[in-house]
Amino acid sequence: MTSPAAPVAAAPDPSIRRNRTADATVTLLADGVPLAGQEVVVAQRNHAFLFGCTGFEFIPLANGELSAEATAGQTEAPGGSPAAAAEHLAGLWSGLFNFATLPFYWGGFEPVRGRPDTERLRRTARWFVDQGCVVKGHPLAWHTVTADWLMELPNADIARAQVARIQRETTGFAGLIDMWDVINEVVIMPIFDKYDNGITRLCREMGRIPMVRMVFQAAREANPHATLLLNDFDMSAAYECLIEGVLEAGIEIDALGLQSHMHQGYWGEEETLGVIDRFSRYGLPIHFTETTIVSGDLMPKEIVDLNDFQVPEWPTTPEGEARQADEVVRHYKTLLSHPSVQAMTYWGLTDGGWLGAPGGFVRVDGTPKPSYDALHSLIKGEWWLAPTTMVTDAEGRVRFDGFLGQYEVTAAGRTATFGLGETGEVTATVDLRRDR
Repeated sequence: MTSPAAPVAAAPDPSIRRNRTADATVTLLADGVPLAGQEVVVAQRNHAFLFGCTGFEFIPLANGELSAEATAGQTEAPGGSPAAAAEHLAGLWSGLFNFATLPFYWGGFEPVRGRPDTERLRRTARWFVDQGCVVKGHPLAWHTVTADWLMELPNADIARAQVARIQRETTGFAGLIDMWDVINEVVIMPIFDKYDNGITRLCREMGRIPMVRMVFQAAREANPHATLLLNDFDMSAAYECLIEGVLEAGIEIDALGLQSHMHQGYWGEEETLGVIDRFSRYGLPIHFTETTIVSGDLMPKEIVDLNDFQVPEWPTTPEGEARQADEVVRHYKTLLSHPSVQAMTYWGLTDGGWLGAPGGFVRVDGTPKPSYDALHSLIKGEWWLAPTTMVTDAEGRVRFDGFLGQYEVTAAGRTATFGLGETGEVTATVDLRRDR
């Protein structure tokens, strides 16, 4: 007897199927004996692809700071009390994502030298890890939102403080956070002129590549097992030149971070694939680290620095929400169609985040937009294997197509997990032992 076909909810695009799924043959044993001719239930539990979002807004929830006592006197949050609203958003967050980015902006994390916000961030990281999420820290070195007290130091001391900060964080959070945006926006770092800061001063003196070497070496030595990213918003040839210089200098980069804030309009499939192709030629995994697609009026094209667009109100609109839903689906499908892309982080679950933009999948009142439902239908629908009953053949085998990730199989009251880690035809053996 062979198992019935068990496809995902809908056939994915051919390129997505080729790059993200496995044709799995799983042999099921019960205490070492093939489980022949038995009904079993196979269900996906997680994606291998990192579907990410910021986790900034859940720091108070993870730290128990939204109790009735802690929020006494506060204005009632949309959807009820602050705690209830946060729990509601957390449920929406976990319905889509398996990858959280937490804030380590030096100016916010350690505004007073020697008093970092370590324990709150550690509890938050643990909160996400306990939900089965991968957690990334962002960023370890950046000229914006950096510590003001660096300005009091000479450059040599700034360098020592930067290295010590990297070593402290990558060591102290190891096991909870093993992925870091090590340095952010290096292309503009030494020529940044919006305001004076210690990191720009240091990078101007050292140069970009020596600066990258210093911070990556510190992170690598402190946590050799971490995934370390170089991250930038500049998608011009300047970033390519930086990457080439860094690699030629022998600096080991684990992944390239590409930012894609689309406040001025959706890039489109052709432009997106063109960007991926340009940066995938270095042979490194690509992470789309910061993506925003708005559901209101678009920012004028003539704005060069997105931070310069300041409006008193930036509302979501029904027309914009329909457009956003369409573009979100197209963007995620484009990213999954390319084998170099391993992760995608959306920059904020709810509206009103960076620049006050209506860029979230959830409105300020806590209700999901069409983009949320559309993305959910992909991540937990078209690209997901819901609990599916199959029947093993005479050798105890079941066959199904599934997206790479973690799976669970249940039979005769016993449950075991297994993973699909490679595309194409894959075989696995799972023993459902009584002592599980």
